[in-house]
Amino acid sequence: MPKPVCAILDDYQGVSRAMADWSAVERHAELRVFREAFAGEDALVAAVGDCEIVVAMRERTPFRAATFERLPRLRLLVTTGMRNAAIDLEAARARGVTVCGTASLGEPPAEITWALLLALAKHVVPESAAFRTNGPWQSTLGADLNGRQLGLLGLGKIGSRMAAVGLAFGMEVVAWSQNLTSEGAAAAGARLAPSKASLLETSDFVSIHLVLSERTRGLLGRDDLRRMKPTAYLINTSRGPIVDEAALVEALTARWIAGAGLDVFDVEPPRPDSPFRSLPNVLATPHLGYVTESNYRVYYGEAAEDVAAFLEGTPIRVVN
Repeated sequence: MPKPVCAILDDYQGVSRAMADWSAVERHAELRVFREAFAGEDALVAAVGDCEIVVAMRERTPFRAATFERLPRLRLLVTTGMRNAAIDLEAARARGVTVCGTASLGEPPAEITWALLLALAKHVVPESAAFRTNGPWQSTLGADLNGRQLGLLGLGKIGSRMAAVGLAFGMEVVAWSQNLTSEGAAAAGARLAPSKASLLETSDFVSIHLVLSERTRGLLGRDDLRRMKPTAYLINTSRGPIVDEAALVEALTARWIAGAGLDVFDVEPPRPDSPFRSLPNVLATPHLGYVTESNYRVYYGEAAEDVAAFLEGTPIRVVN
């Protein structure tokens, strides 16, 4: 009897086998690794239509209701992380597909956020480019962090780490979210902003650390961005749709704000003609917040455990 097939999707760096011990899985199943992104649902179905198990990397490949309908052999879908907005959990349940997840580290997203914030504040990219091309020596003035206000939209696992680093830089840290209390903010060393509007109006750096949901989708719109200081920077390493993308393009083009550091977008990767690829006051990275060795070892290590446990009849870390 042939072994069931387990597909590992979107292994862009080709490291999935090296990041985990898959031996327990390979005793019972054949591993099939896909490094390239699929052009669409048709390509996905053609590639994994015969697979009983799929391991998905974050939200790179969506699994909607129609996708599950076209994958009748699928029995287990493992997502890296315990939350994945690209998976229709109700549809999976209706089709009898078990969805399992893994842990996800909070440090990597906080680190990429600080990388973007610091690079923007100190004009690292244009100054480095000038250095490499024998351009002007010292053509910009860097923004200070010490004594400035860091506004955090969200103060959970990642936001709290942001607060700790901000305090170490001598920044005043304020935070706001719909359920945050003054006690919760104080526990992270922050002050609760009276409102979202107040945080936006007074902060020199605004960093988003919220889960994408119906409550947070479009949380920052045109009027919100207009409230920010013209010297302020917006950093989004959470999810693109939390910010109205058209409004952000307008804000950056019209210089309502000094600039933005973006690791996430409405559509990933953005279109070749996306303004974010050319606006001079944007520093953008290709959703690198979770892409670190330590996080990948957790992701793939626990994904291998999820698959092995399922094959042995005792699923673990079930999401649906």
